[in-house]
Amino acid sequence: MKITTATIQHHTLQFKFEAGTSRGTLKEKDTWYLKLFSENKLMGIGEAGPLKGLSVEPLDKMESELEKVCEQLMGLEIPQFREDAFEIAEDISPDGFPSIRFAVETALLDAMHGGKKQIFDTPFYKGEERIPINGLIWMGSEEFMQQQIQEKLDAGFNCIKMKIGAIDFETEWALLKSIRDKHDKNEITLRVDANGAFDPNEAMNKLAQLAGLDLHSIEQPIKAGQIQEMTKLCASTPLPIALDEELIGVNAYEDKVNLLKQIQPQYIILKPSLIGGIQSTLHWIKIAESLNISWWMTSMLESNIGLNAICQLASYLNVKMPQGLGTGQLYHNNIASPISIANGETFYDLKKDWGEL
Repeated sequence: MKITTATIQHHTLQFKFEAGTSRGTLKEKDTWYLKLFSENKLMGIGEAGPLKGLSVEPLDKMESELEKVCEQLMGLEIPQFREDAFEIAEDISPDGFPSIRFAVETALLDAMHGGKKQIFDTPFYKGEERIPINGLIWMGSEEFMQQQIQEKLDAGFNCIKMKIGAIDFETEWALLKSIRDKHDKNEITLRVDANGAFDPNEAMNKLAQLAGLDLHSIEQPIKAGQIQEMTKLCASTPLPIALDEELIGVNAYEDKVNLLKQIQPQYIILKPSLIGGIQSTLHWIKIAESLNISWWMTSMLESNIGLNAICQLASYLNVKMPQGLGTGQLYHNNIASPISIANGETFYDLKKDWGEL
């Protein structure tokens, strides 16, 4: 069966609230859907959802690059094996556009499974397995953050991730302490994400203060690209460090190996849209595990199309640790989907249908 038509559809996702990070506040997010047809039947959908200010690709060139990809896809046979889908995606995806690579891979894998939003054959897709996730606390006023914390605890989350670095450190520390005073580490796992907010000269002192709260880990305490400083921190940190932005733009397999060998972090965070898709994610995992580095995956604020693919990848990899996959409820205008959340877990609710794009 051949791909007779390939099209793109732009969509602007609207946040339900102002989502604060150390890089600024998010109110909306552009995303593009790659649709593959055989004759008149929709066979596959993939999402290219770069994040302004973080992704490497220039947003003003997304549409033109996707149009070139569509031209190359038309007339190709729908792949029968995953490796063939990866090979096609590698051949036709433009350099420097990791989210497009993710979109091509997932659209082809969806088409390979018959256009049913199935990316992998996993218990998750069949509604038989739930994936533990962390509850995400966005930056904002102390009152707003406290409100989010209580909502996540009330919703049954036992792993909470708080973004820090936007308000003063003392207030953020006090918020974390307020959780820890009520719930020890055996009840609630606490993660923090600094998004590179700490100055290298003060990072170790702040890590020591945070470690006193029995935190699970901190993501990207200092800005990416400061390899020597990050290596020193990871070697002597009292709190496990997870690399996140540090992985952006590291594409060659050998460069991935060299980066992890040098820095030796305790964890890496994998965002397929940011690091070049599913195949690249699998490469990072293989290297990390060979170096005894643990990992987990998070979405990059994709709509439910991209989130569905990442959830299925997590299920395929048989994850046990809480993942960062609870972002499907962030938007007013997300596509309706079977992806649901209850008691700190995400699952595929077979009683729900996919909405129309």
